[in-house]
Order: sequence, then structure tokens, then C-alpha cells
Amino acid sequence: MNKASFRRLNSFRNRVILIFFMIIIVPFLLFAYYTHIKSIEGISNANTGISLSYLLQTKKNFELYLTKLNDQINELIGNKQIQEYLEKPPQTSQEEESFTVNMLTSLYQTIPSIDAFRVHVYPIRPSLYPTYMSTIGESAELENEAWFQRSKASVSPTWNLFMPQKGKYAKPLITYIKRFSGLYDQIPRGIVSTDLSEDQLKRFFTPAEQMVGQKLLLLNEQGIVVFDSVDNKWTGERVPVESFYELMKSGSRATGSIDIQGTAYLPTYLRMDNEPWTIVSLTPLAELTGTIREINRLFIIFLVVYLIGCMFVVVYLTIYFTQPIAQLVRHMRKVDKEDLQHLHLSSSRKDEVGWLYREFDSLIHKIEGLVEAASLSERKKKELEFQVLSHQINPHFLYNTLESIRWKAEIHGRSEISEMVSALGNLLRLSLNQGKEITTLGREIEQVKAYVWIEQARMGKNVRILYAFDDETLELPFLRLLLQPLIENAIQHSIRDNFEKRKILLSGRREEDDIIIEIADNGEGIPEETLRKLHEDTDGNVMYAQSHKGVGLRNVNDRLRLYFGDNYKLTIESGKDIGTKITIKHPILKEA
Repeated sequence: MNKASFRRLNSFRNRVILIFFMIIIVPFLLFAYYTHIKSIEGISNANTGISLSYLLQTKKNFELYLTKLNDQINELIGNKQIQEYLEKPPQTSQEEESFTVNMLTSLYQTIPSIDAFRVHVYPIRPSLYPTYMSTIGESAELENEAWFQRSKASVSPTWNLFMPQKGKYAKPLITYIKRFSGLYDQIPRGIVSTDLSEDQLKRFFTPAEQMVGQKLLLLNEQGIVVFDSVDNKWTGERVPVESFYELMKSGSRATGSIDIQGTAYLPTYLRMDNEPWTIVSLTPLAELTGTIREINRLFIIFLVVYLIGCMFVVVYLTIYFTQPIAQLVRHMRKVDKEDLQHLHLSSSRKDEVGWLYREFDSLIHKIEGLVEAASLSERKKKELEFQVLSHQINPHFLYNTLESIRWKAEIHGRSEISEMVSALGNLLRLSLNQGKEITTLGREIEQVKAYVWIEQARMGKNVRILYAFDDETLELPFLRLLLQPLIENAIQHSIRDNFEKRKILLSGRREEDDIIIEIADNGEGIPEETLRKLHEDTDGNVMYAQSHKGVGLRNVNDRLRLYFGDNYKLTIESGKDIGTKITIKHPILKEA
């Protein structure tokens, strides 16, 4: 708890409110919460008992049905004629046609006794029976499907869920698949596929009439829903809430409600004995707690009315005595935060409170005058700092340029004087920028090009410099006199000793709300001792040597920080084998 919280707690009015809340409101809330939890617990236990009893009966009936179904399939498998037909594959087309007729005749006589939606008998190698497979509406390539291969390799019966397919079946089917061998040997003869439709399953998995909104699910051992009593909504998918599976892993038959797609359910489940399935009952909590919700609604209304009455008493007792002082304290806190706007107070009271208000108002007027004077002084100071920093042009550069002009005038006459004077004038024009601090990135690059031309003319050497900028960045507002000092530094200290092999890359791009400028060269790099002086100090400010070599870097860095804050400054990377790279981070200004 911070100091502000303690101050609020020490308020007389707040302490009275807190006492009322702790003595009257909290016990009501605790009692309401306890009764609600106990009611839900009782309803949950009653629902669990009823649902579990219903699931036990459903499980018993369904297991009896599956046992009977398995006996009926065994009778089909034990048919001697079917066994004989599948003993040897047909060798000719005539034999296959004869097999198809005989096999279907035997199946039509036997299958109607099986209580299922559909029964298919497949040879162990369907590809050898194309006519038969086509007659029963299946492909001879069936044996390549995963479920067929899995059943062919398994001695035990398996279950498979087939989702709706166009042209075959419109609703999901649960299929009981059983491989069978010869009556007197262990050689696999074929596979019986028994489909159970939604109608068969609804005979056993139909919600109880007394459980309004109840939902029955049948889950396999992977947690996939193989049957959903409500329009097969979740069939083929997992129940869309992981807490349900955590509940099943815990071994508990039921617990508090779980939320599924915005609806609260009370879950109950029961695992089957002979099959890898789990029967799940989901009962909407809203259908069971309607009366409790009405009681809770009345209780909340009563509590709100009671709370309003208590607050009225508290306000009546405290507003006249504590509110004026509390308001004065709030204004004092605003003064502490240097927020002096709209703090002119007045009071017609003749007592001590009125005197405090008038004296505080007089004090605010005095503070406002002092703050305004200090702000004006600081603003003038910053303007002078900007002017001093922005006008630190290297006098040696101007001197050497003028000397070169004089020398070329004496030696060559008129040939290059006009061009050099024009470049110098253009450089000075771009540098001064009509006295404005903000120019554009394109004009800054023009200034750099003018400077480089003058340097080439002065030294008689070609400076290899490459420019790489996105077109969209050239019109962006940019602080003037940032790039030329850095290019001058790169020419004088990195490439001057070898103009033929050394080069400079000046590039720029936009990154979100910033402009990133990089000046890279392949010179010898900055010596380790000098680089250490240019490293960041503990406050995150770049330190530069106070020699002539660091004036340009220090100037650019200080101007960036003064204008845009400590997040905008130079970053220097240098090494003996990698040259030097200086990165400028400049914000994209909304208005020039």
C-alpha cells in the first residue's frame, strides 16, 4: 500500500464508509456467497445422482445391445457357404461373377437378422474381387484405406467413426469392424463392417425427459465425440473445453460447473466396461438453478437499496464537515504535481475554512507567476543553446575552401572558380536554411553532395561515396546540419589516407515512426581507446572527446538529444576489420 492509499484511508469520511462496509455489507456478501455455493453444491449432487443412475441404465442397455450384435455377426461369420465362397479367390471373370451372385444371395438371407443400419462383408483382399466390390457400392481400392489396414492387422474388433460423405451417407456412422478367419484354420478370410446409424444410437442415448436441455455424448479413448444426442453438433471433434478432460483424468464423476461456448453445464460421465468408450451427460446449470437466480436477484436488489441508504447516512454526516477540507487537500496535491491550471478557489465562509481557501488562492497566484517566469527563462536558454550548436561550422573548412579558390584562380584562371563558388554558396544556403531549424532529408543530402564536391575540388581526389535512400523518406522533415559534419568526419579520419580503395555508404530508411540514417565506411576504424571514450556512460549519454576530432560528433548528438530526448542519439560501431558505422535515429515529425 503506497502513501496515497494511506492518506485516503486517514480521511474521516472514508473511514466511516469503511466501517459501515465492514460491519454491514461484508457479512451480507459472505452469507449470500455461502448460501449460493451450498445451493449449487446441493443441486450438483442431486443432478449427479440422477444422471449417474440414468447413465448406468443406458450403459447396461447399450452393452446388452452390443453383445447381441456381436453374436449376430458371429452367426454371419460362421455361415459355411460364406466361408466356402471366401476360401479361394476367383481365377477368371466367370468365377468372379459366380462368386458375386452366390455371395450376395447368402448375405441377403443372413443380414436382415442383424440389428444394424448396414452390414458389409469384404474379402481380405478386395482388389481381387472388383465386380463384387462394385456391386456393393465400394471401391476395390478399399484395402489401401487406413481403417481397413488397421482392422486387417488386428485380431480384436475395432470401431471407426465415418463422417458424412456426399453420395454415401448424410449423417455420421459408427462402424463395428471385425476380421474373421476360416472355421477350421487361422487363415484370414474377410472383414465384416457393421454400421450403426444415428437412429440406432438414439434408442439408447436419448436425454431423460426430466432433464431439460440435457446433452448425451459418447467419447472414444482419444476424447473424440463419436455421438452427440443434439444434432451430432460435436461429432468427430473434441469437446471444446480442456477443463472437461482434466475433470475426467481426475477420476471424479462430477464437480462444479464447466463453461462450454458460453453455457454452464454440470457434467457426469461413466466409462463402459467392454468398449473403449465413455458416456457423458451434460446438464445446463441454468435449467437447474432458475429458482436460485430469482432469490439472488431479490437479494441483490435488497442489498443495493440497503447500501444506498447507508451511503446517504454517511454523506449526510460527513459532507458539511469534511468535504471542503478534502477538496482543499486535492488542490494541494495538484500543486504538488505542478498542475496549476484552474486552481483559483473562492469561499464565502467566514470561518477558518474560508480563510484557508483565500490564502491558498493567493499562494497559487504567486506560484503561477514564478513558474511562468522560470519557463520563459528556460525556453530562452534552450533557444540560445540551439543557436550556438547549430552554428558551429568548422572554420578550418571555410578557410581551406577560400584558399583553394584563390589558388585555382591564380593557376587556372576562370576554369573552376565559378563552379567552386557556386558549390560553396549552395552549401552555405542549405546550411543556413533561412534560419529554420527544420529542413527536409532531401535538402540535407543536397548539402552533403555540395560539400563532397568542394572537398574533391580542394583535394584533387575523387571521394567514393554512395547514396541509398527510399524515395518516400526524402520529403520527410529533418533537423538541419546533421549529416554534413558526419560525412566530414568520415572523409578526414577514415578514407583520407587511401581514396582509391576507401569508400563511404550513406543510406536511409523508415522504421515505423523513425528515420534511420547510417554512415558506413571501410576505413581502418576508430582506435580502441578513442572508441572507449565514445561509448555510452551510465546515463545512456554518448561521451565524446573534447578534441577537434570529436566536435562534429558531439554537436550532432547533443542537438538530437536537445530536440527529441535521450532516445534519439548517435550509435557508433567500429573495428579494425569492419570499418566504422554511425547510426542516426531521427523521429518522423508530424508537422515541420
